[in-house]
Amino acid sequence: MAKRHFPLGRILIGMVLLLGLAFAMRLVLVDDPDGGRPVAEASVSATREGSAVASTLAERPIDGPITITADPQQFPAQQVQAAAEQARTGVLPDLSEETKDGPIPRKSATGVTPFAAYAAPYDTAAATGKPKIAIIVSGLGINESGTMDAIEALPPGTTLAFAPYGKALKSTVSAAQNSGHEIFLEIPLEPFDYPTNDPGPQTLLTGESPRANLDKLFWLMARFGGYVGVINNMGARFTASGGDFSPVMEELGTRGLGYLDDGSSNRSIAPQLAASNKVPFARADMLIDDNPAREPIEAALTALETKAKQSGSAIGIISALPISIRTVSEWSRDLANKGFVLVPASALMQ
Repeated sequence: MAKRHFPLGRILIGMVLLLGLAFAMRLVLVDDPDGGRPVAEASVSATREGSAVASTLAERPIDGPITITADPQQFPAQQVQAAAEQARTGVLPDLSEETKDGPIPRKSATGVTPFAAYAAPYDTAAATGKPKIAIIVSGLGINESGTMDAIEALPPGTTLAFAPYGKALKSTVSAAQNSGHEIFLEIPLEPFDYPTNDPGPQTLLTGESPRANLDKLFWLMARFGGYVGVINNMGARFTASGGDFSPVMEELGTRGLGYLDDGSSNRSIAPQLAASNKVPFARADMLIDDNPAREPIEAALTALETKAKQSGSAIGIISALPISIRTVSEWSRDLANKGFVLVPASALMQ
């Protein structure tokens, strides 16, 4: 009987071929030219600085995808990714949830709210015992040049509310944030004479399903980031309807946002809904430029000061008209000398 030979040569050749095939498949299937170094890719158009990495992004005049490769010992991968996201959107990644319409605010995993994170700071010690005044400028963002003029003219303590329809919202909002202004998002709500009086696209309407209105709300919330809460644009009918308004206020509470009532409707149930959903809330005391001329605006500001002296605080709203911006800017210069403190709106929200 013939002696069998163990095919050692064939086995070795087979193993070599398998190793070669595995190496070739890794080259084809694994795209890792940087050998595992942390890489963040983002579309950068903002100039907001949040860290050394964000500063690097902001200094590059590129409006398109770029790739950042960082030394992992100097910048951990998470920090690189967070800085890239902040430079791209102007928001903190941990406070952002991606949707089909874009990123919208949310509470962080540790419970930090956008209301707390984006609230503008002020000198609380200097404000102790003094009457506080908050001024909200509404209707910004639609006219880019007018918005930039307002950002430059108004003092940092002024709160700015942006409509969701501007073409350059992310850049104008970023400029406002970098100038020290607190930001609100205006949301269009149904008035009694809708559609004759129409606050704009994606208006939240009575009689629609909660899901339909929340879909509109998410679209509105995704227009830009970095805001502490929302303020109504019109909405006398909507804010008087518990069945329609309640799901919206519940969503704001879940996401950690505030609600500022512009004070235009006495039938609004916003105070009750905000309290039951633990939503930071305030109601404006008066519209300062109801008559948009210098003397009436100055008289309204004097009345706002009186209100602040009596109650300890007061909130006034103006529209983004040049005469209103100019008058409020001049009025604010002497406010401290009169014993008042200009504070962001969040400072007066319960």
